[in-house]
Amino acid sequence: SLTVDLRGLRVFRLLEMSRYNSALGRLKRAFANAKEELVLFGCISLLFIFLSANGIYYFESDTQPDAFGSIPECIWWTVVTLTTVGYGDSYPVTAGGKFLTFLILSIGLAIIAIPSGIIATSLAETKDNQK
Repeated sequence: SLTVDLRGLRVFRLLEMSRYNSALGRLKRAFANAKEELVLFGCISLLFIFLSANGIYYFESDTQPDAFGSIPECIWWTVVTLTTVGYGDSYPVTAGGKFLTFLILSIGLAIIAIPSGIIATSLAETKDNQK
């Protein structure tokens, strides 16, 4: 009723974020300055995902055709493993698949850390240039 409608108006409090406008502007400039590096890193990550999916398909498709029966299923598994979510519903059982999973998990840490470092450095440079 009326109480529920008035609670919905609380969303407009978000519009009070205008006082943080300069910080948002710096963040936008930092992303713009690091755009080329982020795009390059994204392309390398997509290539790595594709190669990893093909690798796990090669090692596991004969042993576990229900879990690793197609490249799209392996791409999904690779993305889940790379982001260290790892649902646990499918996992490799062969020695080659386990070793490849170790490599994927190790590189997954870098895939999260490297863009964070790029953005943080760019944000620091943007803040220094503003001063």
